Amino acid sequence: MIKYNPKDWFSLIFHRYSRQTLKLLFPSLVFMGIWTIGVCYVILDYFDVPFQSTTSVHSLLGIVLGLFLVFRMNSAYDRWWEGRVSWGTLVNASRNFAVKLESLLDDQDADNRKFFSTWIPGYAFALKEHLRDGVKIEDLGLSHPEYHDELRKSDNVPTKITAVIYKRINALVKSGQISGEELLVLNKEASVLTDIVGSCERIKNTPIPYSYSMYLKKFIFTYSITLPLGFVTSFGYWTVPIVLFLFFILVSIELIAEEIEDPFGRDVNDLPTDTISSKIRAGIQEVITIPSSEPVLTVEGRE
Repeated sequence: MIKYNPKDWFSLIFHRYSRQTLKLLFPSLVFMGIWTIGVCYVILDYFDVPFQSTTSVHSLLGIVLGLFLVFRMNSAYDRWWEGRVSWGTLVNASRNFAVKLESLLDDQDADNRKFFSTWIPGYAFALKEHLRDGVKIEDLGLSHPEYHDELRKSDNVPTKITAVIYKRINALVKSGQISGEELLVLNKEASVLTDIVGSCERIKNTPIPYSYSMYLKKFIFTYSITLPLGFVTSFGYWTVPIVLFLFFILVSIELIAEEIEDPFGRDVNDLPTDTISSKIRAGIQEVITIPSSEPVLTVEGRE
């Protein structure tokens, strides 16, 4: 995700992201340019067709198309924002979990302190990679390798990490280090972890309905491909840059919506899950102190 100053108009107008979009759309723009030039040449020069164009139809259709694009962008942004809320909840739940464990664990219990100081932030790193290309256990920075084989066999590593954390807490209860009342206090934060992975998976695995996406793309294509017919006799060959500009604007909006509706990748507009995960790890390792000279395992998140 790009950090930027929303008040700096100059840098936003000339940001390289516009060039990336232009590069992505270049083949389509070439096609539209050739098509528009062909329409202008046929109507104005070659056949000298007695044709009078009008922008009235496209003006009316433009209103409808605008409403479709507004709804499309809003629905995509809602998914992006829901993802951000879920990760904000993860930050708070992880910190609360760490603070409560810090107060409940014995000050000299280095083993359990080391476990929770790596496995709770390990959940955040596992979640971000689970929503991308898949989790590599060795990249999570987890202590206690006796549990790693369980994770490697799992198709949902974040949920499995939650199960291992629960198992560890249950062992503390059975050994008398944590009481039943204290278990209820910890259960709330542990349950939030499961809710978060479910929320993110819902966003990841539920795209915009096929019929809506298909219809909108057909609408944009039909509207754009017929624009030269509406402008040609009014603007002549100036129709070419006008059509290309309108086509670029319309398709760019759809491309932005496609990008932000899945906010967990590494695209420019995706959520900064790498940075959030690193901050969760730093915060938890600051809260849960380990009475040992042995360093805590840390692995920086991939940018």
